Amino acid sequence: MFELIRVGEKSYYINCPAKIGVYLADDKNVYLIDSGNDKDAGRKVRKIVSENGWRLKGIINTHSNADHIGGNKYLQQQTGCKIFAAGIEAAFTRYPILEPSFLYGGYPCKDLRHKFLLASESDVCEITDDDFPKELEVIPLRGHFFDMIGIRTPDNVVFLADCISSKSTLEKYQISFIYDVAEYLNTLNTVEAMEAAVFVPAHSDVINDITTIVQLNRQKVFDIANDIQSILKTPMCFEELLKRLFDEYRLTMNFEQYVLVGSTVRSYLSWLKDNGKLDVTFENNMLLWKSN
Repeated sequence: MFELIRVGEKSYYINCPAKIGVYLADDKNVYLIDSGNDKDAGRKVRKIVSENGWRLKGIINTHSNADHIGGNKYLQQQTGCKIFAAGIEAAFTRYPILEPSFLYGGYPCKDLRHKFLLASESDVCEITDDDFPKELEVIPLRGHFFDMIGIRTPDNVVFLADCISSKSTLEKYQISFIYDVAEYLNTLNTVEAMEAAVFVPAHSDVINDITTIVQLNRQKVFDIANDIQSILKTPMCFEELLKRLFDEYRLTMNFEQYVLVGSTVRSYLSWLKDNGKLDVTFENNMLLWKSN
């Protein structure tokens, strides 16, 4: 874990739970693509940078989930590096309390205010900042989160952030986090059409041909949507639906899974309703979802 692996002339990644990209801009200066999940990850990354005689010039955050920005504050304090993020992701990185608040739908209780969902705040610039390395291609990858991006380096290595999950992850967790289902499917179409020397997803194996894993992720979305529609042939409230899905997929409910899976299921409901597949009715002061 935290092994530096070279994948191109100028591109590396650090193998850890959410892979960290490393772009060698010149003989001395490097940019990270994400920073790991916490201060300890930041320390390990800084050691790798130092051991190679490099200087950390900046961090590019693909999105603001805590496991991708958790090392920001430590690394910025230690090196003075700039941090870059896009749109809403920049706001969430400046004010990380937004992530658990958004997921929960209100002020999060202490059970949700921990490093898995709540990173330390860091000072962030937009990716339009003059100091952003212009030779890097920014690829919009919306869907998993608000304004998530990927990065293509000059040696044609593409860092894909969280837009695809491995087969083992899909089988273990079943319902991967998605904020906007329609945008996520658009992103999968975009990624499927891409060509690159190497693709580096944050939560799947490094790969040359992305087609099969993209198709697997897409089919999972359709399978979940079909299961939701099937369950909702009998009208029911959200909490009952969530329990049915947890039972069917043999998931275990806890606070983290409640907000992550719950938020995702709400996104599926919105997508299905917007596409005329579901409707709602209000009975006895309760919102009930039902299939059309």
